[in-house]
Amino acid sequence: MRYSPESLQAFVQTVEKGSFSAAARALGKSQSTVSAAIANLEADLGFKLFHRAGREPVLTEAGEHALRQVQEILSASQRLDELAVRLSDNIEPRLSMAISDFWQADHHEQLLKRFAARYPHIEFECMIAEDEDVIDLLQSNRIHLGVIRVQTALPVTIAASRLQVQAQMAVFIHRDHPLSAQSQVSQAELAQVRQLKLNTWAGVRENISCGQVWSAPSYLLLLEMAEQGFGWSILPRWLVEQFGHGVLHMLPVAGWPQNIAVDAVWSTRTPPGPAGRWMIDQLCAQRA
Repeated sequence: MRYSPESLQAFVQTVEKGSFSAAARALGKSQSTVSAAIANLEADLGFKLFHRAGREPVLTEAGEHALRQVQEILSASQRLDELAVRLSDNIEPRLSMAISDFWQADHHEQLLKRFAARYPHIEFECMIAEDEDVIDLLQSNRIHLGVIRVQTALPVTIAASRLQVQAQMAVFIHRDHPLSAQSQVSQAELAQVRQLKLNTWAGVRENISCGQVWSAPSYLLLLEMAEQGFGWSILPRWLVEQFGHGVLHMLPVAGWPQNIAVDAVWSTRTPPGPAGRWMIDQLCAQRA
């Protein structure tokens, strides 16, 4: 490639993040490195990509045209990398995967049966993790891929592919609680009762809940707490139906139940090998 991938990524991230410093943070590099990479790209191209008169860089007209081409180049490069992995015979000896409790067990069991038949000699590890914890595990190279609810934003080093299967979440409380007898429950009424809330290990560092909130890092723990009558919780319906003991009541709250979109995610810095790519392909092809 005539233009370095690093300079192309620095350009795209500066546009998306709005500044050289924000792009540097997203890429895990220094601001001077990002600025130098873009300056080198401008020198190679022979025109300016940004107006630099203001506090933040603004795309020039030429930069706007270049952005579309650079995005296409990076996208094509990623597709080529994925194709190389799929066609490689160098099967990885181990695959580690993190899934959410809202990922229905029968989906997972069917997938693992096919995986065991295709890759009988691979060591496989599966763990339960949610949201930010899955991202942390990917970025620390602790796992190779994850299945999580669709996130509002992902780090630039994390790739995602949408699954065709959705998860349904609902609001549950112990059947003996007075709210269970109501035909409709308002948010104001819920606010008067202790909430049992999912709180990931990564989320604990940023979100400190106050008031009537108890938290746990997994939906299975929240299920047990709700069954013991400690409050209400948002839980996967399948989890309550399959592992509950018939003591929880689904509350009629406006806007619930909700269908949650699901992604398969992995790191582009240390992408999965052929077995991991096969797993991602199967996940994305799976239907309810």
